[in-house]
Amino acid sequence: MENTVLKPKDFASDQDVKWCPGCGDYSVLKQVQSVMPEIGVERENIVFVSGIGCSSRFPYYMNTYGMHSIHGRAPAIVSGLKIANPELSVWVITGDGDSMSIGGNHLIHLMRRNMDVNLLLFNNEIYGLTKGQFSPTSKLGQKTKSSPLGVIDAPFNPLALVMGASATFVARTIDRDPKHMREILKRGNDHKGTSTIEIYQNCNVFNDGAFEVFTDKKVKANNVLFLEHGKPLVFGENNSKGIRINGLSPEVVELTDGKYTEEDLWIHDENDKNKASLLVRFFDDPSEENALPRPFGIFYAEDRITYDDAVQVQVEEAKEMKGEKSLDDLLRGDHFWIHD
Repeated sequence: MENTVLKPKDFASDQDVKWCPGCGDYSVLKQVQSVMPEIGVERENIVFVSGIGCSSRFPYYMNTYGMHSIHGRAPAIVSGLKIANPELSVWVITGDGDSMSIGGNHLIHLMRRNMDVNLLLFNNEIYGLTKGQFSPTSKLGQKTKSSPLGVIDAPFNPLALVMGASATFVARTIDRDPKHMREILKRGNDHKGTSTIEIYQNCNVFNDGAFEVFTDKKVKANNVLFLEHGKPLVFGENNSKGIRINGLSPEVVELTDGKYTEEDLWIHDENDKNKASLLVRFFDDPSEENALPRPFGIFYAEDRITYDDAVQVQVEEAKEMKGEKSLDDLLRGDHFWIHD
């Protein structure tokens, strides 16, 4: 047991952090280490599990238990881990290539099962570790090492994917907004179930500036929509624009010409699955005319039984029906043949 009050530095390991200078991963690591003392869990009961990719070096840099597993299989590893020891605080570290390609099947089943784990999806829209090939989230037309004439695959929208797979906590933040990231990390940790947090993370070597429209002070206000539960969807310089529902379609309206006021706008409700399903599809190219802004914050939160809790319920039911069994009894089963 820990005998002292922990600080962020207590969660930093003795390993040299080996990411490219300027990588957005440094910011994510810093914010995760900053919130760890606030979750009230001893270091020996915290586990970070990653797959393969730049982000997957993360467990080495955390002074907790951790595992650098295999490509795309971190959800499978943590499922077994959480069932075996439900009291652990388990964190999945994955990237857009790791989770959206070879790990896609594992990801969607983690969502529908609702394991009580926290999944941080680092999205830099490129394969960084293998040196700049396009990933499942790379933009159409993007020229990369493996698409010299431009990407022709339609990109995955990660949050739309996990919503479709029945995720119970869906959120997005960005590496250049540490305060916002810490708030989202803490909310995700507090959620009972799978918390999925997409983190826009700049790869300054192979895809620099991919999210600049969401961080540059000159244009950020017109491209970013911060979600706040119970408040209208407003954005733009001095909150001059808003989102209203026109029939079943969201649309941008001006709040400065007197035609619409905040009373006409969409009020965010993070418990409304239908509205969340619309919000995750605010995925327009910011350069297009009348593009919807990109939302950041908590899209959806649902209270639903977790898979690990459901397993424990069945274990107790089995004990009541059949009593405590030895390992030999379990291996033999109820039906076996004895040679005479």
